[in-house]
Amino acid sequence: MKKKMNYLVLLLTIIFMVGCTDVENVATTDKETDPQVAATENSDIKSEKEEAVAESVDDPEGEETSTAANEEEFPGYDILEVDGGDLSGSRQPNVVVDIGFGGREYWAFTNEYGQLVRAIADEITIQDDSTEPVTSSGRYYSDEAKVPGVERADLDEGHIIADSLGGVSNAYNITPQESTLNRHGDQAYMEKSIRDAGGATNLEAIITYPDTVTQIPSSYQYTYTLKGNEIVDTFDNVNPDEVNESLRLTGNKDSESESASSSINEGDLSSVDTNSNGQVTIAEAKAAGFTMPITSDHWLYQYMKDNDNDGIVGE
Repeated sequence: MKKKMNYLVLLLTIIFMVGCTDVENVATTDKETDPQVAATENSDIKSEKEEAVAESVDDPEGEETSTAANEEEFPGYDILEVDGGDLSGSRQPNVVVDIGFGGREYWAFTNEYGQLVRAIADEITIQDDSTEPVTSSGRYYSDEAKVPGVERADLDEGHIIADSLGGVSNAYNITPQESTLNRHGDQAYMEKSIRDAGGATNLEAIITYPDTVTQIPSSYQYTYTLKGNEIVDTFDNVNPDEVNESLRLTGNKDSESESASSSINEGDLSSVDTNSNGQVTIAEAKAAGFTMPITSDHWLYQYMKDNDNDGIVGE
């Protein structure tokens, strides 16, 4: 009996020892495996960091590179994106905004007072209502920005670059413009000339104000190239009919026109060219009593700009 007990104790001891050995092996295996997993995880993290560093090297300044390029193109101005149909009448100071519809690039500039003072376009591409989304009235937008001043009955929401010439209708392309000037005066005539020519190049508009507060311009000057000829159009933001009336030269009757014209000797440019710049605008010719159009056989024609070169001015 005692001998059997000894064998039983010995057997239990062996089983216990074998069990301890297995536990140690498992523990040892786990300890050996953990560093491998950790190494793999560390390797993944390192790879991600290396990729991030590589991207940083490729574009070290990120968006700042684009900003720097913009500042180089328009030094002193921030480039601002504004929806073409934004009806807000407010503008930010010292910014430049793309006022061209679609893919056109027309740029408008404000001064430190938020006044729209300049617009440029390398090429004017006229509106194409067969391929572009226009309203039934032939416009890109149903309304224009409410720049302070346009609420006056005598002022229009006047485009610096007309929507018929590819301009948008936000505050960076709109100024309060005398309605007769905008619809029937030099502004309208200039726009028609560009449309009839199929576009223009190297356009620059300079807008002048009487003070630093108002948003209503006092005058406009447009310089552009039409069919190879450089044109400079300068006009005040006034009603040309009222100017003519103040000079008592608004009559449309032939007798009144003939009387006014007869008081000016043929070739007497100084009586018509009121600003003495050697050129006669439509407004100046009308103010002097001449009726439109002026044809190529008229002595005044040589001093006027026939933008479409058809031998007729003011048609």
